Amino acid sequence: MPEEVRVQCKGFLFDLDGTLVDSLPAVERAWCNWADRFNLAHDEVLGFIHGKQAITSLRHFMAGKPEAEIAAEFTRLEQIEATETAGITALPGAIDLLNHLNKAGIPWAIVTSGSMPVARARHQVAGLPAPEVFVTAERVKRGKPEPDAYLLGAQLLGLAPRECAVVEDAPGVRCGRGRPGRRAVGAGCRLSCHCGQCASRHAAPEGR
Repeated sequence: MPEEVRVQCKGFLFDLDGTLVDSLPAVERAWCNWADRFNLAHDEVLGFIHGKQAITSLRHFMAGKPEAEIAAEFTRLEQIEATETAGITALPGAIDLLNHLNKAGIPWAIVTSGSMPVARARHQVAGLPAPEVFVTAERVKRGKPEPDAYLLGAQLLGLAPRECAVVEDAPGVRCGRGRPGRRAVGAGCRLSCHCGQCASRHAAPEGR
């Protein structure tokens, strides 16, 4: 059984894919099709992309290619991921949790590496409540695993980073460079925060 911990905080910052929404089949289907076009091994591509902005992954695998060519691939991939949403569902308990936070008046945000078109499409298909704040890839210069997106999410909620709990499933995401009080709650089994201050465990969070 996963260890349960209680987290005292004033707000929550949720990752989207793999945390609130099960989009894994759609994500991997799109990237495997992309890998086939470039004669890349599926395992190699899938082992790199999770938790990162798509443009970061494309630059990695298309190193040395003109930026215009990379941008064109990003646009193509974004269109595919925003429209091919078959099989995307809310993860168990996600809708109930977000509705509970809304009823309790506890602020929360979605903070994702996905672009706005892709994230909005998945959010809508999954039937999640609308967040007060939606931070997508376009809103930060440095994507995950850097902490910029989560720091922006806290700022837009009107909270200090130490007042927020981060709920994230991607490995290696930094929640705030070790800022005292920043908490990470593992959603699934892949969380591995490196900020040094996080409770990287399954948890039953309690907003305060």
